[in-house]
Amino acid sequence: MERIYGLLGRRLGHSWSVPIHKALGCESYRLIELEPEGLGDFLRREDIGGLNVTIPYKRDVMQFCDVLDPAARSIGSVNTLVRRGGKLYGYNTDIDGFLYMLRRADISLAGKKTVILGSGGASLTAQAAARQEGAREIVVVSRTGEIQYENLPERHPDAEALVNTTPVGMYPRCGVSPVDLDLFPALTGVLDVVYNPLRTALLLEARERGLPCSCGLPMLVAQAVRAETAWGFSSVVAALSR
Repeated sequence: MERIYGLLGRRLGHSWSVPIHKALGCESYRLIELEPEGLGDFLRREDIGGLNVTIPYKRDVMQFCDVLDPAARSIGSVNTLVRRGGKLYGYNTDIDGFLYMLRRADISLAGKKTVILGSGGASLTAQAAARQEGAREIVVVSRTGEIQYENLPERHPDAEALVNTTPVGMYPRCGVSPVDLDLFPALTGVLDVVYNPLRTALLLEARERGLPCSCGLPMLVAQAVRAETAWGFSSVVAALSR
């Protein structure tokens, strides 16, 4: 039986996952766009080999998993699925990618007030990483929560680290920033999980101010390596050594 490998989401025109995973050894990797009503039937397929999961399904897929990795259960978000022995396993490899992105950008969250834009699956991963890194305070911003974009500058002008986990600024809606960095003079680092384009409007603002910053591409590649390992592709090591 030919196994299905790919990225599961709703709108995937922005994705770079196919060339990344093919470079890591998964030649059959493809994009799988589904509407919400088709999610359950698809995830019950026995020919699933391994899937990455993106917006808006990182939490929705959890109900279909037979086994959840402790990290995925703790975070409350799944971005990697594996069909093994007739059971569907859920993992979170995003946190590995997020921590790699932090270190590569030389950004520390330890002791920092960390503001996270967005409340979806990527936000849950960022929150877990911030806790793991010892952030002094974690502020989650959403359109409907207690802290919203309108009152954020007034309530938390002393933010020291900023993480965008929303799709604001992503292709094809480039040139838009979720916040004005001038309103946060204490910032020491900015992270944007968006990777297409590599330099979002938010990151261009950060660079103009001389702030350490990173797009989401390092996170995407690092989590992909972990996902391929979970799927059992031995060629990952060979690809990384080239």
